[in-house]
Amino acid sequence: MRFPLICYTSTSFCVLGVIGCTALAPESRFEDIDALPAERWAASKMSKSGVDHNWVKRFGDRELTRLVQLGVDSAPSMRVARERVAQSRQDVNIAGASLKPSADISMGVRRNKVNFIGGSFDGSTVTNNNNSSFDVSWEPDIWGSKRAAKSAVIGEFQAQQQELRAAKALLAANICKAWFSLAEAREQENLANKALTIRKESAAAIERRFKRDLQTEGGSASSLRLAQTDIATSKATLSQRSGEVEAARRQLEILLGHYPAAKLKGRSVMPAIGASAPVGLPSELLLRRPDILAAERRYAATGRRVEEGKWAAYPSFSLTASAGTSTEELRNILNSSFGVWSLGLKAFQPVLTGGQVKAEQLKRDSSERQALAQLQNTVIKAFGEVESALANEKWLVRRIKDYNDAHRLAKDAYQAASEDYARGTGDVLTMLNAQNRRIDIASQIALLRRLRAHMRVDLHLALGGGFYGAKQK
Repeated sequence: MRFPLICYTSTSFCVLGVIGCTALAPESRFEDIDALPAERWAASKMSKSGVDHNWVKRFGDRELTRLVQLGVDSAPSMRVARERVAQSRQDVNIAGASLKPSADISMGVRRNKVNFIGGSFDGSTVTNNNNSSFDVSWEPDIWGSKRAAKSAVIGEFQAQQQELRAAKALLAANICKAWFSLAEAREQENLANKALTIRKESAAAIERRFKRDLQTEGGSASSLRLAQTDIATSKATLSQRSGEVEAARRQLEILLGHYPAAKLKGRSVMPAIGASAPVGLPSELLLRRPDILAAERRYAATGRRVEEGKWAAYPSFSLTASAGTSTEELRNILNSSFGVWSLGLKAFQPVLTGGQVKAEQLKRDSSERQALAQLQNTVIKAFGEVESALANEKWLVRRIKDYNDAHRLAKDAYQAASEDYARGTGDVLTMLNAQNRRIDIASQIALLRRLRAHMRVDLHLALGGGFYGAKQK
């Protein structure tokens, strides 16, 4: 899954879409962030060799990769995000229109009648007035306020583009998590089936001893009822797991924009998660995160709004020109012999505004400070998410290892207890206890493996992509 980046330079920004590369885009203001740490996590050849953006493919599951692409292409949430970008693109066009001259053509026909009563003349007079005109007006951007306004709108457009990327990444992450949850649900269902089989075998062994009327603890009626209780509990657990499988299927289908019919099969076991994150993830990787880029673009846009407001107190000028005809006869409305024209220059200077201009400027200054604080907060939050994801995965890997060791021991204990019970040298409670531990630990391992997969997805989301070097792609 590849999510393309928008590269910003210190002098201009390449705005994708209809506006192309333009100097009107706000310049980068990342240097104003004081939340970036002075040192990297570490330095390594792997971190310097390039960044892997195909993180979904790193799970090695072609069906998952296909579903993620399907969701990103057609999910309703993605259509909503794309339309927001389309609307923001048109805002750029609207803002740019004020920089250009405007022209319009008009034609009018009027017939007037005036009545005169009293005095030396009684009666009425009728006049006709037919006119056509071609009017042009232009307000030159002498101080650059309109260019600053358009630049701010471009910054907002760039922020919307980044939010589209963020929506794609979030949807991809949610689809991955739903896929892993479905895999875990199916694995838990299989484990519940196996647990039911194991407990039926144990109950059968206890029943055989009970029927032989052995006067031992293992052959007591209470032991048989206990084993039968475990069977009933296993059946209830199996029903619960089957319901969880259906719920996981519907959740995945909803994310894909499909009708939730619980038809997707998914994997029957959790896929293997690759090696842990390599040492040497540089902090610069976080600058790929679309939420950070969007926050930076909005901060840059507020800076241009501040510049726009500074020129509001300066005089503005407008040029107008008009050419057309004016005649009493409609047939002469397009006859140049009846032509009229005009040229005009207008200057406007605000004098008394009741403090509105100053208040607007103070408001823009506050918005700029707010945008900077939001950017810094986003960066700090991003570092926190990365550090938490790295730490959580490290401890989770240790837990899985310990549980695997416990499962192996529980399996051996159950095997030995079963053999002792069959020979008549063991007691039923030891066998049932070992059996339940084996079943519970296996279920816990499936849960932890799913949690690790979710944490790996969270790490990729926190990093804004993959963490492998380009040579490893």
